[in-house]
Formats: sequence, structure tokens, C-alpha cells
Amino acid sequence: MDLSPERLEALDAFLVELNQAAAAAILPLFRAEHGLEDKGSPRGFDPVTAADRGAEAALRRLIGERFPGHGVIGEEYGADRPEAEFVWVIDPIDGTRAFIAGLPVWTTLIALRWQGEPVLGSIGQAYLDELFVGSRQGSRLLARGETRPLRVRECPRLTEAVIATTDAEGCFTGAEYGAWSQVRAAARVARFGCDAYAYAMAAMGSVDLVVEAGLKSWDIEAAVPLIEGAGGLVTDWRGERLGREGGQMAIAGDRRCLEEALVALSRAAD
Repeated sequence: MDLSPERLEALDAFLVELNQAAAAAILPLFRAEHGLEDKGSPRGFDPVTAADRGAEAALRRLIGERFPGHGVIGEEYGADRPEAEFVWVIDPIDGTRAFIAGLPVWTTLIALRWQGEPVLGSIGQAYLDELFVGSRQGSRLLARGETRPLRVRECPRLTEAVIATTDAEGCFTGAEYGAWSQVRAAARVARFGCDAYAYAMAAMGSVDLVVEAGLKSWDIEAAVPLIEGAGGLVTDWRGERLGREGGQMAIAGDRRCLEEALVALSRAAD
């Protein structure tokens, strides 16, 4: 049985409500005392704050109250019924390093899986009052009381592209860094440190290509319906559609630009 447009619309409205709950938990702690801790990742300093944990706890409570049969997968508190028909995938603050530095490029990522595939996703930047939402019905931006449709832009050549990654030296392995460097050398402009906010900019048509590696499901699933709903692509470094796998990722607004980048990226694909 297919997911009806009416049910998807109701879940979309709930997604907006979830973002409001996350904002209420996070904003009082932004540029304030936020209880910084180190989760101790093998890759080095891995920060978490009371805002991360408080927001995810608030979202889990709201989901449990409204949809007790739904599963939840979150960065901070793990998986609960991950094989349910509907599963919410949550990163309460993507870009915690930006958050603790007071930079408004952190985001809240929320995706909804239906029968194992991400069908609804949002990227919220509560401090800027921006919420990017997408599904097969299309993508839109809700900002400062207004709603506008989102559409990726044409970019036929990598030499014309604005590209982004979070931290090339910290996130890529040797081979991955070499592939990124080739893409960077060809592109017109590169920006760093925006985490998932760069995905939102791709959906808006301001960024043409985003390249990342080492992603978890909660880092990327929210972007898949958003980018695809805006007419873009989310693939691995071989050009295959990326759904819930994480790992190496490329987001592009134009397939022609992506294919040029994949010439380099595919050599370091795992």
C-alpha cells in the first residue's frame, strides 16, 4: 500500500511541529551556557551539549505521545523500534561545533522513513527562523512568516560551481582528500564549515555541490527528500542513489556537474 498524499501532508504538519519543539529546547542555550561535554570519539573531540540532549529528548516525547507505534533513531539516545513501518531519524543539532562557537549554521535534522526509505525531511535553523522541508510533493522554505518553493539551480559545469564540505582535512581520508582536492581545484568557489546548512543551500539553489564522507544515517536522511523534492540528487561517490546508508555522499543540483565531480570522487569510493 502506498503512502497517501493526505497522510503525508499530516505527517508534514507534525514535522513542522517537531521543529518548533526542538527550537524551544535549543534556542535558550544558544550563545549561553550549554553544558559542553566530549563524547570521546576515536576521531577526536566529539562535542555534545545539553541542547543536543534536551532537544532529542523533547522530540522523542512528542513522537511517543502522538505516534506511539513509530520508531525513532537519534544521535544522542540510539534506536527504538528501528524496523517499524514509520521511523523518525533525528540529529538534534548537526554542527555542534558551530553551535558552541556561536555561529548560526548549526541545524536540526529530522527525517521520516516509511518502509525503510526516507520520504519526508527537514533542515531547521531556528535562530534564523528558517525551516527547509521536502518530500515527493516538493520542497519549500518556511521563514519569517512566509513560505516559498525551493528549486535547485542549473550548473552544467564544475568550473562554474559553488561547492561545499564541512572539514576537508578532518573528515576525509588520504584517498578521499585527494579526490576532494581535484574537485576543489576545478570548482569556482568552495565554502567550509557549514555542515548540513550547506544541504539546505543546495536545495535553495545557492550551492551547486556538497561533498562529505563518514556520515551516519542521522547526518543525511533528512536531506534526501528535501534535495530530491527540489529537483536535485543525493548519491554516493559512485553516483548511486543514497538513502539511509550514510558514508560518502554527494549532493548536486545538476546531474552534469555531479558527473564531472564523480570522475574524481569515484576513484576514492569505498
